[in-house]
Amino acid sequence: MATQAGNGPNLGDPDATEPKQVSKKHQHRKDKPWDHDGIEHWKEEEFTKEHSSGPFLEESSFATLFPQYREKYLREVWKGVVSALDKVGITAELNLIEGSMTVKTTRKTWDPIAILKARDLIKLLARSVPLPQAVKILRDDTQCDIVKIGTFLRNKERFVKRRQRLLGPNGSTLKAIELLTECYILVQGNTVSCMGGYKGLKQARRIIEDCMKNIHPVYSIKGLMIKRELEKDPQLKNESWDRFLPKFKKRNVKRRKSAAKAGAEKEKNYTPFPPLPQPSKVDLMLESGEYFMKDDERRQKKQREKLLKRERIAAEKAAEKEKAFVPPTEEPMEVEEKPKKKRKREEPAVSSEEVNALAEKVRKKSKKAKKSKRKSDAE
Repeated sequence: MATQAGNGPNLGDPDATEPKQVSKKHQHRKDKPWDHDGIEHWKEEEFTKEHSSGPFLEESSFATLFPQYREKYLREVWKGVVSALDKVGITAELNLIEGSMTVKTTRKTWDPIAILKARDLIKLLARSVPLPQAVKILRDDTQCDIVKIGTFLRNKERFVKRRQRLLGPNGSTLKAIELLTECYILVQGNTVSCMGGYKGLKQARRIIEDCMKNIHPVYSIKGLMIKRELEKDPQLKNESWDRFLPKFKKRNVKRRKSAAKAGAEKEKNYTPFPPLPQPSKVDLMLESGEYFMKDDERRQKKQREKLLKRERIAAEKAAEKEKAFVPPTEEPMEVEEKPKKKRKREEPAVSSEEVNALAEKVRKKSKKAKKSKRKSDAE
């Protein structure tokens, strides 16, 4: 390794030490006396008015539209919005004719991030976030993320079902996600508004997107709960947590096939060979001999086929009409013959002797009546 004159070791001096071999990767590194172990490299220093060099040279502005149903609420709270933005030197305008909100920098603005925070504030207000919660975006430790979920699904019924799954029964699932991610989450229409730290926003976005992709939020909630418990153990700080986290395999549940489809599949016989190629138009003309005909003959043949087809269709329609006038055939009713019951001889209730005695009395009475009649006639 070549050395510069005056800086390198004296080759004639036996006590001279050889220079240390430095790799190309570290040859330009220098000592940093200001960098020591006591410094917190990830500490965020607060940006104050003294750090600003003066007013901005150009005016920056952002505008956003809001739905009509938010107009009444925005008119009520607009004084609070103006007063909150005035503290950071931002002006706000509410245009009810166009249905828009606008924020602009002024000569009093000293924080360059303030206009971006104001932009996020009007976005959150347009997405139905209440003002007391939306004003928190002006803090340095709070950020926002608006997740658009309307483009994940085309089927509206499925979209509503999965959005409701994100909320859970009585909002319990959404409350659990808020506690684990330390974020404020609001589901409104086709968007989900999130407010919190960078780490929590990343976790919340992943849970929301997975829910719209048909992965239940409970799985993500369970994983976050396990991670929170593992963070408390100092021994597992530098180890992989994959063995503790649950592994959920996606299962393709087979749906029941209808009886018609199942029967059709059974009828099809499996053959490893592909189906035969269908004959082309030229092949069919060669088989029928039409290929060798002249144009006039082909035309006549087509006309004959059309006439035959018309006659066949007309005959079928006439037959269908005649079916309505054909009387239905009545089948003779089969009457079941009941077996005749044998009559039993009824025995006379009065005996023959009593009948004879009664007849004798009647005769005697009739004789007496005749005699009395004759006497009356003689007198």
